[in-house]
Amino acid sequence: MSAVDIIRCKRDGGRLTAGQISEFICGVLDGEWQQGQVAALLMAIVLVGLDEEETDHLLAAMVETGERFDPASFQRPTADKHSTGGVGDKTSLVVAPLAAACGIDVPMLSGRGLAHTGGTLDKLQSIPGFRVDLGVEEIHHVVATAGCVICGATKRIAPADRVLYGLRDATGTVGSVPLICASILSKKLAEGISALVLDVKCGSGAVFSERQQSETLARELVARGEAAGLATVALLTRMSTPLGLTVGNALEVAEAVACLKGEGPPDLRELCLALVAQMIAGAGLEESVPRARRRAEEALDSGHGLERLVRMVTAQGGDASVIDNTASLPQATQRRAIGSPGDGTIVRLDALGLGRAASLLGAGRRSGQEQIDPGAGIRICHPLGSSVREGETVMELMAADAGLFTRAEALAVSAIGVDEVSYDPEPLVMATIAANSTNEEKA
Repeated sequence: MSAVDIIRCKRDGGRLTAGQISEFICGVLDGEWQQGQVAALLMAIVLVGLDEEETDHLLAAMVETGERFDPASFQRPTADKHSTGGVGDKTSLVVAPLAAACGIDVPMLSGRGLAHTGGTLDKLQSIPGFRVDLGVEEIHHVVATAGCVICGATKRIAPADRVLYGLRDATGTVGSVPLICASILSKKLAEGISALVLDVKCGSGAVFSERQQSETLARELVARGEAAGLATVALLTRMSTPLGLTVGNALEVAEAVACLKGEGPPDLRELCLALVAQMIAGAGLEESVPRARRRAEEALDSGHGLERLVRMVTAQGGDASVIDNTASLPQATQRRAIGSPGDGTIVRLDALGLGRAASLLGAGRRSGQEQIDPGAGIRICHPLGSSVREGETVMELMAADAGLFTRAEALAVSAIGVDEVSYDPEPLVMATIAANSTNEEKA
């Protein structure tokens, strides 16, 4: 069947067969499909959708046309965690070494930031010398040495996703649940892991701001992962305000290190422990999530998680001395304080606005080719629920050039909400979604 026939079939509401989907993915990889044709089918999928069987076929085709890690090559039970992206989300930097300290091998293939969301690889590359482009043999060596690795996917792992991801961003087809599922799960299945924990964000700083959309994505990710033979669970978590107290690459590395030292902000610690507990239970190392949670807490409080981070950074060529002295990480030369607009309680720190502000300061990129400034970002001085006086510093903007402050400051100011009311904090984890289950921790 020709590319045009396949596009027409989906455009007109038809179902694509496994053969047609395989033909599409092969055409993407060998160049038989023109870029415009690939984009046309992506748009048809967004408008018409894919059913469960079609999504499973797409996922299988994306995995089978690439390389896959051999599960037998790992020495211990395997698991991974994936976040759908948010502002200030540095959990991977804590979760991977902490899970490794709990007896899990974590081959985490991660990505870079785009628009208002930060990327784990960008954060790690603020550590001098840290390498994220590793070959398969290097990945296995780092896991054998540290128990975890955080790096980019090799060109041979789910290679079609590299093409599709770029086109989805350029054609406004990012927000399709079937395409998101295939993109995320193709890389995770290629890792050869036995369990996956998903952190599906909900709120202004997430892919989907509405709970219903985020929950639909979480349920579909769990269902498609389970259908592919991967034990999968999702936490639906709040992303209406940044996670932790920093937004920016080196700033977030320092905060993650503080968390592993037992000094991090409470929300970051709580989410990391919740994610690692699910990984431990999913990997079969504990019979229940509460027991797994206690195991994770012990590894965190004992410093064993921090030790694994040092091993991973060293094995990936990074300067591990920055973990002892995070002040040696890249720092911005220019700072600007943002004061409270009035007396009262901080009731809003909008994640989207602060993510966009941090990006304007140099901490993010609007296109894949833009360079980032590792020292740029935002430090929140008073979290939600804090009492402040008018003019009191709520946050600090950091950049290499003071000229970047004007637009970023306007966004930051509009992201702050202060009111003379009491603040009632909402649960960070809104729900736990597992196969064939209703929400277990519904907010």
